[in-house]
Amino acid sequence: MTEIIAYCGLTCHTCPIYLATRQEDKEEQAGMKNEIIRLCKEYYGITYTIEDITDCDGCLAEGERIFAACKGCAIRKCAREKEFENCAQCTEYACGKLDEFFKTDPTARTRLEAIRSGIS
Repeated sequence: MTEIIAYCGLTCHTCPIYLATRQEDKEEQAGMKNEIIRLCKEYYGITYTIEDITDCDGCLAEGERIFAACKGCAIRKCAREKEFENCAQCTEYACGKLDEFFKTDPTARTRLEAIRSGIS
């Protein structure tokens, strides 16, 4: 599976929502979505229903199959407006939005900083 790095530094190919979208067995997919609901409540304090866990083709996707929380993401919106592949390309890196996000996923910072180190 090709690695998709989201604007914020997350890897879409390891995202439970992205993986559930690719699950062909509907029973298995429902179990995955229920686990996503549990994780969102535990880690983010957000309560979702199974209907809220929509299909997602990854943060960089152009179509409609993007998780609702990703569609409304301020980081995604900013990077798309600036036409960046990800936030590592931004001269304002790391902004307040990213710093706040990195508190929940420090590995995203590590990924973006690795990308930044390769930018000339």
